Amino acid sequence: MKKEENNKLTAAELPIGDIVEAGTATDFHTGSWRSERPIWNKEKCIGCLTCWISCPDASIKIAPDEKKTTVVTGIDYDHCKGCGICAKECPPKVGAITMEQEKK
Repeated sequence: MKKEENNKLTAAELPIGDIVEAGTATDFHTGSWRSERPIWNKEKCIGCLTCWISCPDASIKIAPDEKKTTVVTGIDYDHCKGCGICAKECPPKVGAITMEQEKK
């Protein structure tokens, strides 16, 4: 199945990989090993949703408000791994998300 170094395998030549059933992530609470946790400040939040779109674990909770505008409503700490991407991507002049040490 191996080709010359400069040639790539076609899709048909790729070995069969592992298949994981969709939706299983909700069954596993992966936030327990985080060393830092994001703290969301509702008063500072401007609703840009940059944190939500940037979160690799879909741990930023959103919902429509009374005006039917999508807003951040909190953080899902059961699945947040504490990577800090949300805090890093929050606009610097806003600073609605900060990171703090996890208290065990």
